[in-house]
This record gives sequence, C-alpha cells and structure tokens, in this order.
Amino acid sequence: MSFEPSDSRNLNAPGIRIGEDTRAAFLTRTYVHLFGAIIAFVAIEVALFSSGLAETIARAMLGVSWLLVLGGFMVVSWIASRAAFSATSMAAQYAALGAFVFAEALIFVPLLYIANHYAPGAIESAATVTLIGFAGLTAVAFLSRKDFSFLGGLLKWGMVLALVAIVGGVLFGFNLGTWFSVGMVGLAGAAILYDTSNILRNFPEDRHVGAALQLFSSVALMFWYVLNLFLSRR
Repeated sequence: MSFEPSDSRNLNAPGIRIGEDTRAAFLTRTYVHLFGAIIAFVAIEVALFSSGLAETIARAMLGVSWLLVLGGFMVVSWIASRAAFSATSMAAQYAALGAFVFAEALIFVPLLYIANHYAPGAIESAATVTLIGFAGLTAVAFLSRKDFSFLGGLLKWGMVLALVAIVGGVLFGFNLGTWFSVGMVGLAGAAILYDTSNILRNFPEDRHVGAALQLFSSVALMFWYVLNLFLSRR
C-alpha cells in the first residue's frame, strides 16, 4: 500500500489525510506490539534462567538431535506466520502472539544455555547484529516503498529446502555447517523485507497484533542463526 498520493493536487484532500493517519496508527500499534513481544521473550528467558529451569529444559532438549530442535523452531515459525495472516479476531491474534512468544522462549533455551556457558558475550553480540540488521532492512522497506511480495515464493522454497536439509541431517548424521547458518540469515533478512512490505501494503488495519507476530517470527529466525554463527566461531 503506497502512502504517496498519485496526484499531487490532492495532497490536502481530507480522505487522503484520514487514510494516511489510520495507516500510520496501524504501523505504530504494530511496532509497539513487536517491542512488547521482544520484551516478553526476554522476560521469560530471564525467569527461566534465574529459576534454574533453563538448565533442566536445555538438558532435556539437548538429549535429542540438535537438528530436531532446529527443525522444531522452523516449523513453529512457519505456523506462526500463517496464523498471523489468517487470524481475524483480536482475541485470536493475542492468543497466537502469546503462545508463539512462549514457544519461542522454550525453543531458544538450549541455544542460549550453550551460548551462556561456552561463548560469553555471544548473546549480546548476536542481539546487536540482529537489531542492526532488522533496523536496516526495515529502513529499506519504508524508504524505498518497493513491493517485496515477489520474495514470497523464494521464502517458501527456501524454507522447504532448509527443512529437507535438516531432515537429511537427522537421518544421515551430517552437520549442516556454517554456510547453512549464513544462508538462513539471508533468508531471515528476505523474510523481514517481505513481512515489512506486506504490513505496509496488505495487512488489514485491525490486525496489528498479527502483523507484530509475523515480524517477531522473522526477527527470531534471524537472531537464532546469527547466534549460531557466533557459536560456530568459538
């Protein structure tokens, strides 16, 4: 959805101002909810690690193939993205966002546990890189006003190929390696561009919670693989 009127003579038209104001309010609500989801995610992790539950959860999850955990993360992200766009009621959107943030917090526990014990400072560094990447890609989408919907097909194929690689790694016991993480960071970046463009153009203005969920899913995906890259260097 373009915010620039096609005819400059209508810049002062009341209908255009109302439309722009409504969309601006929608975007503000979306990013406020995204910030809230990130804060909730951090709060859950702090509570889990402070209480000692994180170690129990991490050991239980690390008892299975790490690739299964990684695959679970991707499946949950995909389900959340679908729920974000299809949920119509506000209650359903909040339920999906809350459930997804909690699920992501649990799935992240073993990765954060490893980073916390064997790579001090990696979590903070990965969070900083993710924040910079997200801010830069968001700026590109907002300033260029380009339609990045063409990335949708690429993202679907990319996710399918990634899941096939993960299943292959589980079945045949090979390590996906650093380049897989690099590719997934690139895929997460494409997802952020796609989601931001989608929110600017296509999301109904009563689905700001679902829009925040979709963005959070992509940010979490990027953070996961950026942190994996930092861990691979240790």
